[in-house]
Amino acid sequence: MLTDSYGRVATDLRVSLTDRCNLRCSYCMPPEGLDWLPGPDQLTDDELVRLLGIAVQRLGITEIRFTGGEPILRRGLAGIIARTAALTPRPELSLTTNGIGLARLAGPLHEAGLDRVNVSLDTLDAETFVRLARRDRLPDVLAGLAAAAATGLAPVKVNAVLMRDANDLEAPDLLQYCLDQGYQMRFIEQMPLDAQHGWRRENMVTADEILQALSSKFALTPDDPGARGSAPAETFLVDGGPARVGVIGSVTRPFCGSCDRVRLTADGQVRNCLFAREESDLRTALRAGADDEDLAARWQSAVASKLPGHGINDPGFLQPARPMSAIGG
Repeated sequence: MLTDSYGRVATDLRVSLTDRCNLRCSYCMPPEGLDWLPGPDQLTDDELVRLLGIAVQRLGITEIRFTGGEPILRRGLAGIIARTAALTPRPELSLTTNGIGLARLAGPLHEAGLDRVNVSLDTLDAETFVRLARRDRLPDVLAGLAAAAATGLAPVKVNAVLMRDANDLEAPDLLQYCLDQGYQMRFIEQMPLDAQHGWRRENMVTADEILQALSSKFALTPDDPGARGSAPAETFLVDGGPARVGVIGSVTRPFCGSCDRVRLTADGQVRNCLFAREESDLRTALRAGADDEDLAARWQSAVASKLPGHGINDPGFLQPARPMSAIGG
């Protein structure tokens, strides 16, 4: 098992398939984009599937979420999903995406073995979308959501990051849209993971502010806390249920004590925390001929050194060198 010194067991693996993205969201990267990983530095499909097999069959991983950058940009995505779904025991497979291209790929990805999707949608206003994402692609995102739902990728979850003086007034409208469409809404506090290192606490829309905005239109009742487990979202019944809305307060309501996640970057580095400033290299050992037992031991060692918390609220907190687009969500 992937156990750290505080007794937490990692069973949820987030896998970045690429650091490339076709949007330039202001809370993630600059308008001009970033320098992408060179192709030879990235894990090949075979290398990736081998590591996923070790994670599932030797280390107790039961859930795998494919992320990016934008994972739909990864060539051979359906094949990677199919090969991962064929592992025994079969892990639960999900995808976090900006939704662009999902209208075309939802069916093939579901047939390959994908179970569900999380789609980022920060606004329903076309002009605001362009300001936030610096691309005019809102219709593509909405079409991707609809295709995912029609294909049977359920539940379809929608992730939104609210930005002060940008889209912070849209929380009720976003939730209403998801209720109407049958999607599950999740609001996420903006985290210090932007490439520009421009995050400021005073500019962050907090979980309390999000709940206050939603309460202006909906009656929210805290869900059963016992049902949350290690899930990052604190959930609330909307108008008595059964619909729910989630709020992920990573900064103001940290949930590090129950974290069960570990991350693998596109270039084969293990990150035991989203905010870790150190990584553990599996790619070099893999390419040098390490066997599965050795790779599993390296992975265990990487997770064993996990810190008790992300430290965002500590005076000496330093943002990771890699931005979210290179880490994976």
